[in-house]
Amino acid sequence: MSRNCSIVLNAHVPWVRHPEVAHCLEEDWLHSAVLETHLPLLEMLFRLREEGVPYKLTLNLSPTFLAMLQDRSLKRRTIAYLDRTLRLCRDEVERGDITGFGKLAETYEDRFYKLRSLFIDDWHGDLVRAYINLRDSGHLELTASAATHGLLPLLMRVPESVQAQIRAGIRQYVQCFGRMPQGFWLPECAHVPSLSAMLKNEGIDWTLVEEHGMTDAHHSNEAFPFIPGMTPEGLIIFGRDQNSSSEIWSADEGYPGDSRYRDFMRDVGLDAPIEHLREYLDDSEQRQFTGLKYFRASRDNDESEPYDEELANKALEEHSVHFVSSRGAQLAALEANGTANPMIVCAFDADLFGHWWYEGTSFLERIFRKAAERGDFTFSNPSSYLTESDEQTLPTVTPVSSSWGEGGYFETWTSESNNWVHNETQRRAEQLARFVRLFEENRDDFTAEAIAHRQRCIQLMTKELLLAQSSDWAFLMNNEPSREYAEKRTRDHFANFDRIWVLTTKSSDDGEFDEVDPLNPIYSDLPWNLFEPYR
Repeated sequence: MSRNCSIVLNAHVPWVRHPEVAHCLEEDWLHSAVLETHLPLLEMLFRLREEGVPYKLTLNLSPTFLAMLQDRSLKRRTIAYLDRTLRLCRDEVERGDITGFGKLAETYEDRFYKLRSLFIDDWHGDLVRAYINLRDSGHLELTASAATHGLLPLLMRVPESVQAQIRAGIRQYVQCFGRMPQGFWLPECAHVPSLSAMLKNEGIDWTLVEEHGMTDAHHSNEAFPFIPGMTPEGLIIFGRDQNSSSEIWSADEGYPGDSRYRDFMRDVGLDAPIEHLREYLDDSEQRQFTGLKYFRASRDNDESEPYDEELANKALEEHSVHFVSSRGAQLAALEANGTANPMIVCAFDADLFGHWWYEGTSFLERIFRKAAERGDFTFSNPSSYLTESDEQTLPTVTPVSSSWGEGGYFETWTSESNNWVHNETQRRAEQLARFVRLFEENRDDFTAEAIAHRQRCIQLMTKELLLAQSSDWAFLMNNEPSREYAEKRTRDHFANFDRIWVLTTKSSDDGEFDEVDPLNPIYSDLPWNLFEPYR
């Protein structure tokens, strides 16, 4: 008998690369993720390993995020972002006589210098290699995911689209990590039953769905989601435990909302005089988050209270003790009720830890340490759990359609503001699938030059369609500040697709390929047949 808890993190940033400007607000999504989430996370994981603290963590690094982490230009711009933040820290230290927060600014400065040194001196700017190091020591399981974080259930009307998202994502994983993945992260935890056969056919062993995807299934097992099930196609399904995940995730009741933690919204970039920020903003008048925050989430007569690290540490101790104790009691109760080898899966977006919840990485460290000390349960990962279990005894399950979006299904991505995207995507996916099918059927009639030309057209159209299918754009269209950018990105990818489509009836590209491909230097080496007929 064993008791297991699994922390699963999804680290995703959409493909955003704008070398045509010196400073791009959307590129800062990547840079802030590196500085505020991944450098602290890696620092903590390596420290635990060096001290011999046992733990296992599961992490999805989305294919677009992987590509951005390995892009040389973006690495240089990440370092520039770190240096820009450090210059602001120094300015804030010197402005401390006015703000009263000089000491806290100095604390940030020291912290960021240390993280910069880790990034450049210890890991040589290669965070992917750092994560592989943790994988190879058995502390980390890395999963694959869809190529551009496409919401797969909404692409299923043209199954070749889903097939291409899965295949390109797995291919990127193999190129980065040198082996096939066992697990597959479904973007937004979005699932429909037909995905099971597609994932299994591509060599995937397991995936994760929302709790109600399992508990609402026909003939659901009473032990779900605390044991995995197996679909008729042989895909193993783990369920995300809503209650334990909500202790951290919930906006209303989750730990991060405690008034002793740092307030995410009160940022120097929003509060400081604009003339003080001009160097940081590159003379732009557009304010933005900087990561420098001086207040805690409490309010006293509508006034924010200064951040107090000692108070935050007390909250961390209380919440980490509560989480570990609750999981121990939860697992003991499951065993007492006859559930053998229970597994509690808690899944989150990685940027909750460190970025949105400043103290979140320290929380993870504390729960790993406390679980090791107490011994009530083990932090494991899905593949390790399956290695130690008998897959033949897993109950059958066909999960129902579900996601972790608002409402539990797909409404977030099918609102009035973004619904137009799906018709445009479907039309082009049908065009591409039909063109590939006819090309395969008639390729013997073409010359070698004509074959090469058509294959290159297919490659580029596939890339642009994949990029347009990112769930991020439809999500951001629901938010006024980001709507214009999200709509432009989507329409630009459609326009690039259409530009190449015109070339499919010609014998030469007249230099068009060399103009379109560099616009988005990702997936330039895709196999041409990802959109081959789905059978």
